Parts: sequence; structure tokens; C-alpha cells
Amino acid sequence: MPAAYGDLAAAALAGVALAFGRRPGMRAALWVFNVWGTADLLFTFYQGILHLGISASSLGAAIWIVLVFVPLLVCTHTTLFVLLLKHRGG
Repeated sequence: MPAAYGDLAAAALAGVALAFGRRPGMRAALWVFNVWGTADLLFTFYQGILHLGISASSLGAAIWIVLVFVPLLVCTHTTLFVLLLKHRGG
């Protein structure tokens, strides 16, 4: 349940960041979204693997979420961190 609320908050923060467009405040909104989304992703890893002890064999067809979408999320957050740090002054 907490992971679902974290995902919902990350989606809302992404919407806020998109709503800023190229106006002032966009960078701050992107930072907030990216830090929250990354923290939520790491918390979900902790909760699912270490705390709850969910094994990959018990996921069934949901294993595709872990195999396809989670790596895309990691790449997206990493790329956004790189871009935000690269263009600090602009």
C-alpha cells in the first residue's frame, strides 16, 4: 500500500513539473519529482525484496513489470539527474 501512494505522489509531482513547462520554477519541480521518484523506487526495492521477502518466482506475470518497466524508470531518473546536474547554470 505505501508503494502505491508513493507512485501516486510521484505521478502528481511529474504532472506539476510538466505543467511548469519552461517557466521559472521548472528546475525546482523537476528536482523535487526526481528525488521523490528515486527515493520511492529505492523504498519499493527495500520493501519488496528485503522487508517482505518477495521472490521473483512468486510474481507470476507481474515479473514483466520488474523486467521491463523498473529498468526504464531507473534509466529515466538517472538521465534526468545527469541533465539537471549538467545544466546547473542555465
